Amino acid sequence: MSIEVLGVTKSFGSFTALRDVSLTVADGELVALLGPSGSGKTSLLRIIAGLERADRGSVLFHGTDVGPRDPRERRIGFVFQHYALFRRMTVFENVAFGMRVKPRGERPSEEEVRRRVGDLLKLVQLDWLGDRLPGELSGGQRQRVALARALAVEPRVLLLDEPFGSLDARVRQELRRWLRRLHDEIRLTSLFVTHDQEEALEVADRIVLLNQGRVVQDGPPEELFERPTSPFVLDFLGNVNIFHGRVENGRALLGPLSVAYPDHPHAEPAPAAGYARSYEIDLSREAGDTGFWASLTRVGIAGALLRLELLPDGAAPLKVELTRERFEALRPVPGERLWVVPRNLRVFLETPVPPRAQ
Repeated sequence: MSIEVLGVTKSFGSFTALRDVSLTVADGELVALLGPSGSGKTSLLRIIAGLERADRGSVLFHGTDVGPRDPRERRIGFVFQHYALFRRMTVFENVAFGMRVKPRGERPSEEEVRRRVGDLLKLVQLDWLGDRLPGELSGGQRQRVALARALAVEPRVLLLDEPFGSLDARVRQELRRWLRRLHDEIRLTSLFVTHDQEEALEVADRIVLLNQGRVVQDGPPEELFERPTSPFVLDFLGNVNIFHGRVENGRALLGPLSVAYPDHPHAEPAPAAGYARSYEIDLSREAGDTGFWASLTRVGIAGALLRLELLPDGAAPLKVELTRERFEALRPVPGERLWVVPRNLRVFLETPVPPRAQ
């Protein structure tokens, strides 16, 4: 079941949550709505579900406008961040609930309910916990029960709002890998909200990145990460260091750095900034043709990586990430001066320059 969102705008009082948002989710696709708090991603999900009404624009399921339809008529499976399970019902009864409250003419037989609940609990790997109450389960197990309950009504579309946001980091990593495997098995059109960049990059077929109620970039994870279209996208999808300066005569002059910038061959300067991700920086004890000196101020361990902070002369601190192998080969110590070379410097104009007259 495909989803089309066409020109959706939504305001709450004086606050505009969504501004002319359009996107498409293909049949069987798993798409992440990613963005900072207040970017409009949950509002958009709720409009697709029918839990909120758009001020303008439309939502289509497989080409049919579902705007006038009640949420129950849209056949949506919705998974909330905080599970919303019935505390006094067993796992089995929670999953069966949606089928048992259907209108009499659509309600499956008790035999069919039991068969389907059993199949779903096996699918989410919880068939051995059917007689437990939600309070007896871990957070990850409760979230899988919530997913099974959403699937029980045989939805055409699955919507998940920060499904792993309330879980600890290790459980969250396990469940997002599990969700990806589950989606590959059932191929249900799915849209999930997250503010976790790693989660979106690891799980989704496609990422729709929102900021201030607008879509700022839409594409496969690799495209957003490797070919960001704006400083916001680059900064949001990883730790970056920023070097301010200008572009002129086909060069970007960013403090001590000078790199080619053929998009601005003109003599008149324009303000610009260069962005380098923290792992895209090389360190050395010997000066080279390009780069600058900086003093190492801090070394921190972050699992397989080491995070370094360096202070260039008269500039803002730099963040550098090294693998253990690179760190051990260099073995820098706090207080030492090191030669810094950004390997991949992406340059963006800080103020768009109008086209030149021909």
